[in-house]
Order: sequence, then structure tokens, then C-alpha cells
Amino acid sequence: MSNPKLSPSFYQRQDVTSIAQELIGKVLCTQIDNDPLTSGIITETEAYCGRGDKACHANNDTRTDRTETMYQAGGISYIYLCYGIHHLFNVVTNVEDKADAILIRAIEPLDGKNKMLQRRGKQDVNPSLTAGPGRLTQALGITTSFDGTALTDNSIWIEDWEIGFSAPSLVATERVGVDYAGEDAKLPWRFYPQESKWVSQK
Repeated sequence: MSNPKLSPSFYQRQDVTSIAQELIGKVLCTQIDNDPLTSGIITETEAYCGRGDKACHANNDTRTDRTETMYQAGGISYIYLCYGIHHLFNVVTNVEDKADAILIRAIEPLDGKNKMLQRRGKQDVNPSLTAGPGRLTQALGITTSFDGTALTDNSIWIEDWEIGFSAPSLVATERVGVDYAGEDAKLPWRFYPQESKWVSQK
């Protein structure tokens, strides 16, 4: 029996930081074209709020071709290209026009490890495979072509395997690479389990 996909109602709640913490321990899955299923436990997230958060692409109603995806109702993917190289996977949350999103920064591999190694050109399963937002998308076959994909789809989705990380074990710290955001760069909106080695390096 397969594990349940998270429903749109999970994503369409107001508190992006709470959802970012709850996504830790959930399982991100992909089934790309005819490739085998690949999946991993989400071990690191960053929250971004569309209102009053200078680190957010959509802060203060910034609407561009790229950010328009963020203004849709929660439960879809927001995927953008960073430095022209890395495809970064975000989960859109909240209701339409709020533009909140959560960057998935790392996973611990589960299904399809051989496929992940092939996609990444790696030999060994270790944190360098999927600990980092650009690494995990490459391992899972996620590109910007899936921007706006519903997370109830059969290509990218998130399941609840009831893998528990207790709240006290979660580290809350500053987000990575958002120094331009001034005081907002200091918000403790990056989350990961203290005991996990599957966490990106700053």
C-alpha cells in the first residue's frame, strides 16, 4: 500500500514557517518520464513569506514572469534557475495571491539510489549526493520544466510516511545566501534535524 500524498489543504495554510518545519520528515518523490521512482526524506527547508520578507522573490507584490507561479494557491512547485545552473525546487504555500514558498534544501535518499547516482555522476551514496538544493533536484530529475506542477501530480509529489522528528530536535537558523535582505536575512527560517548528516553546507 502506498503512502498518502499530502493534500492541497496541507499547503494552503497561513503559517509558512510551521509548514516548513512540518515538511521535515516528509518524503519527496519523483517519477520522471520512464525513469524509475526516486525519493528521499526531506531533511532541510527554508521558509519565505511573500509579504514583508525582503529575502522572498515575491516580496511586496513583486510580480514577474518567474514569480507569477508563487501567486497561485498552495500545493504546486515553484522551480527557478539559480546562477544559470541549479534548478531549485520550492513548495508554494498559503492561498492564492499570498506568494509564500518553502525551498527544499536537502533530502536523505530512499528509492532509486542508483538512478540518483547516475543523474549526479556519482559513485557513492553520501551527503554530497542530495544535501544541497541544486544537488537534490539533479538527483531527482527536477528541472524548471516542472515549474507550476501540482504536487498531487504523478511526476513530483510529497508523501507522509509518518517519519517523526520531534520539534526539540529541529534546528532553526538563518537562511543561506540572503545577505541582501538586511534584517530579514537574520530570520531563523531555515530548519533541519540536529541529528541528520543529510544537511547542506553553507
